[in-house]
Amino acid sequence: MIVRGGTVVTARGLDVADIAIEDARIVQVGRDLDADGEEVDARGLHVFPGGIDSHVHFNEPGRTDWEDIAHGSAALDAGGYTCFVDMPLNNLPVTTTVEAFDAKVAAMTRSSKLDFGLWGGLVPGSLDELAPLVERGVMGFKAFMCPSGIEEFPAADERTLREGMRRIAELDSILLVHAEDPSLLGEPQGPSARDFVESRPPEAEVGAIERCVALSRETGCRVHIVHVSSAAGADLLGGDVSGETCPHYLLYTEDDLERMGGAGKCAPPFRRERMAMMPIVVSDHPPSTLDLKEGDDFRKVWGGISGCQSTRQLLLAMENLGPPDVVAATSTNIAGRFRIRDKGDIAPGFDADLWLVDMAWEGTVRREDLLYKNAFSAHEGQKIRGRTVRTIHGAPKFIRPAGRS
Repeated sequence: MIVRGGTVVTARGLDVADIAIEDARIVQVGRDLDADGEEVDARGLHVFPGGIDSHVHFNEPGRTDWEDIAHGSAALDAGGYTCFVDMPLNNLPVTTTVEAFDAKVAAMTRSSKLDFGLWGGLVPGSLDELAPLVERGVMGFKAFMCPSGIEEFPAADERTLREGMRRIAELDSILLVHAEDPSLLGEPQGPSARDFVESRPPEAEVGAIERCVALSRETGCRVHIVHVSSAAGADLLGGDVSGETCPHYLLYTEDDLERMGGAGKCAPPFRRERMAMMPIVVSDHPPSTLDLKEGDDFRKVWGGISGCQSTRQLLLAMENLGPPDVVAATSTNIAGRFRIRDKGDIAPGFDADLWLVDMAWEGTVRREDLLYKNAFSAHEGQKIRGRTVRTIHGAPKFIRPAGRS
């Protein structure tokens, strides 16, 4: 196959070029290339490396009435993604044992339309599962410093967190952390959106990240803070402690939550000011059924924003971001941080994971276009840019971090 004449977008910049592909791998990038087989006319289109969403919850096996692998991976494909890493919750059983890991790999192998990796869980009582999960090919581990909202995935206490980090460092893996200090969280004093926001102040995030930085230095563990929502939290990152944010923190503030209602509830909540761009942007796609997002009492509404189909289009519509910025944040930097080999670039030797996009197209997120099991999103009505013309990738496969076969 040859993809002919598109504007090739990488984190380095833009250039009009052909892309020659053999056996689902890029073999050459340049102008006026010769190649056998199918020819894809990409003239007038932009060609991005396929996106990597390292923070999705596809809930299978288990809560497949909320989302499943087939619908979730189809939505990602429609949004220009070719790879994802699934979180260890909200599926049942949670991915904290080898048995649960194997069951999830089997489910993914049956149903995923895209390449996939898996995070394991660090919870009290799971320390002895860390090494066997690394041998199985887990991408890394996830822990909560506060209640997760799912009884089967309890928060990691101080001992579990420290000892887990020590063992994860010895295994040369990485720990993802939901960083909110439970001692600084409170019960909402009423049913309103404002009550919910005030119950989870930015100080809880900042304090938890400070603790993660200290433990990372103590143990030598690589740490990644998920869904950073505050500038003060982002300022603490560096060295072995990285972080990510999500489109909803870049787009919305706590004032928007009053308007959006339960659809916009997530943890951490929106803040007084929008987040600045970060090196990694993911969806944190944690879907549910619509009824769980409805009602006037925020204390009873499920937290989470379905959004994996729209991430790249939302970013492309932001005036301060160019296409190379979007590639870096949604592909190149994710592949680098999590050691995902042969992805995140358009260059010889890389997987032929490509997103062909009509950048002249602009529109809004519409419910009727969403491919989720439950087709709704807090992003409905939000401006997006870039129409997917085609996503190119090989047959779906299970991916492990580089260095582990």
